[in-house]
Amino acid sequence: MSERLSLAIAGLGAIGLAVARRVDAGAVPGLTLVAAAVRDAARAATALSSLRAPPPLVDLAALADNADVVLECIPSRHFLAVAEPAIARGRIFMPLSVGALLDHMALIARARETGARIIVPTGALLGLDAVRAAAEGDIATVTLTTRKPPASLADAPLVLQRGIDLKGLRQPLLLFAGSAREAIPGFPANLNVAVALSLAGIGPDRTRVEVWADPAVRRNTHTVRVVSDAADFTMTIENVPSAENPRTGRITSQSALCALRRLTAPLVVGS
Repeated sequence: MSERLSLAIAGLGAIGLAVARRVDAGAVPGLTLVAAAVRDAARAATALSSLRAPPPLVDLAALADNADVVLECIPSRHFLAVAEPAIARGRIFMPLSVGALLDHMALIARARETGARIIVPTGALLGLDAVRAAAEGDIATVTLTTRKPPASLADAPLVLQRGIDLKGLRQPLLLFAGSAREAIPGFPANLNVAVALSLAGIGPDRTRVEVWADPAVRRNTHTVRVVSDAADFTMTIENVPSAENPRTGRITSQSALCALRRLTAPLVVGS
């Protein structure tokens, strides 16, 4: 594509700031950072001061005013404030809080009306290309097993609501077993990968999820198992924590960059 695209980022935490730095450095040819929205403007201004061309800070609703692409990297409670304007203006909307999309699936129909596109980066998972390919045929089962260090799950709503004490845990503890749709309310910051997997495959009600607090693991670990008429496969990923936020995998920001790169790249590999 000879056309340049402009990017706005909602949230400049571990993921958003990493993407902003790379785009500012020219790592994604054809893409220019034009705006960002944050909760703490003073902190963001300090972080952005190192960029060659720091973008202006705007309100969430204004992100879509002048950007072709809006990348959402904020807590899911702010999802609609970013998603609705972007889709209303016919932008490319990339949500990382994809779990919130399950409660607002009407946005897909709205995007069809406005010409917007909703593109979900793979994030901290793997193999969504293979899952999508299998879904062109018949998939019998999809299972995601997530194992995380107990400390990374201590603030999850399900853990807090049930009063589960994860301190001093010595054996793996199964916190949840059920569908992806049932899982996301209890782990809105931990299981966006489950929703992405379900949307690539057989849907949030048929995709099965297990969540384990496991003192033996040091990295967030996801294992995907798929049984289908085209292929049976099992994939495991162990994510290296981000230096800025140990609860976030380093690969998540890199996945967002890959998704952005596909928009302008002359060669795209993978379905």
